[in-house]
Amino acid sequence: MEREKLGSRLGFILLSAGCAIGCGNVWKFPWMCGQYGGGGFVLLYFFCLVILGLPIMIMEFCVGRAAQASPIKMYQKLEKKGQKWHIHGYVSFFGSVALMAFYTVVTGWIVYYFVRFLMGNIQDLGFSSMITNPGVNVTYLAVTVVLAFGILCFGLQGGLERVTKYMMMLLLVLMLVLAVHSFTLSGAAEGLRFYLVPDFSAIDGGVIVAAMNQAFFSLSVAGNGSVIYGSYLSKSECIPSSARNVALFDTIAALLAAFVIIPAMAAGGAQLDAGGPGLMFVYLVNVFNAMPGGRIVGMIFYICVLFAGVSSIVNLYEAPVAFLQEKLHTNRVLSVVIIGAVGGVIALCIQPWTSQWMDVVSIYICPLGALLAGIMFFWVMKKDTALAAVHEGRTAGKKDISGWFYPLGKWVYCAASLAALILGAIYGGIG
Repeated sequence: MEREKLGSRLGFILLSAGCAIGCGNVWKFPWMCGQYGGGGFVLLYFFCLVILGLPIMIMEFCVGRAAQASPIKMYQKLEKKGQKWHIHGYVSFFGSVALMAFYTVVTGWIVYYFVRFLMGNIQDLGFSSMITNPGVNVTYLAVTVVLAFGILCFGLQGGLERVTKYMMMLLLVLMLVLAVHSFTLSGAAEGLRFYLVPDFSAIDGGVIVAAMNQAFFSLSVAGNGSVIYGSYLSKSECIPSSARNVALFDTIAALLAAFVIIPAMAAGGAQLDAGGPGLMFVYLVNVFNAMPGGRIVGMIFYICVLFAGVSSIVNLYEAPVAFLQEKLHTNRVLSVVIIGAVGGVIALCIQPWTSQWMDVVSIYICPLGALLAGIMFFWVMKKDTALAAVHEGRTAGKKDISGWFYPLGKWVYCAASLAALILGAIYGGIG
């Protein structure tokens, strides 16, 4: 079977960004900012994106393109004779399914909230009553799975690339409009000050761990997500510049989400450090209810979050779907049906423990998958082979990045990934 290819460089960047830009940006980043002290957390998060996020994205794109296969088969193709390194592919596969299940649950909630805001029925919108109502949960989770199914069945270019491209551009425009609106609210300055001015006295081990884990979670890296899109990438594409652009889109989305939410909370008199996981479904609803034109603002906000959630789901589905196509030689539609059914069942099972599930994924699974992928690339593969994969497609005038990328990845990135696992076990806990 001939492997599908992406239609354009912009499509690749927005598709990869769509995998990264999800609830981790629009939901989790703002409440992590609040919970962990605002500006200090943001500063650490940027630092972690540079030393953790950028190297892992470059690496995942490279190994995906080199192998031209789904993650499990990829590690089999790239490992040395006699090694069993491909077992890591199953870790990354589970990481993708775990993230997929989490996003499916939360996106179902978002669909429900969007429908309620659209209908104008928001005064009695209770989060607790929603998650304890089996009928609501099953209905909107099913809507989410069917929506993802419809997009994925149209294939790589006709479904994933086309839909994600438009959703990402519209998402960023709408978020910018909402951010400007939040700036104009009375009392918003307090929120902006909390968000932008670092309080270094508030930084401790827990804040450092949170920033490291958010960098992994936000980019959806676990040795899997970016790999599958790298495998669809043309040999002429310059990977370092593409990875930089994906990370840039991801960061812009996270910043805009916080610019929307934190000033609005300050304007609404909400406590900035008390949002937690219920921020988007409890605190913000109260803010929108008390705001002039709050129904319209809330409806636009939840359609933005819906775009982010759907883009993440369909992109996270792609790696397991590609694996089934390779392993069982099933066609795309049947592969999507199987993965959709498995993802839907897992999502139903984890609904009562969604917050704890998210903690497990962000604190343990994503850093573990990213660490193992880093060891594979920087320690198991030959240095010349790894750097050749990085520089393939480099055009004239583009700088050789060997001098900083390889030492940063081999020593700093791998050590930091290991530290994220250890510190996560010490400070993170499971919600």
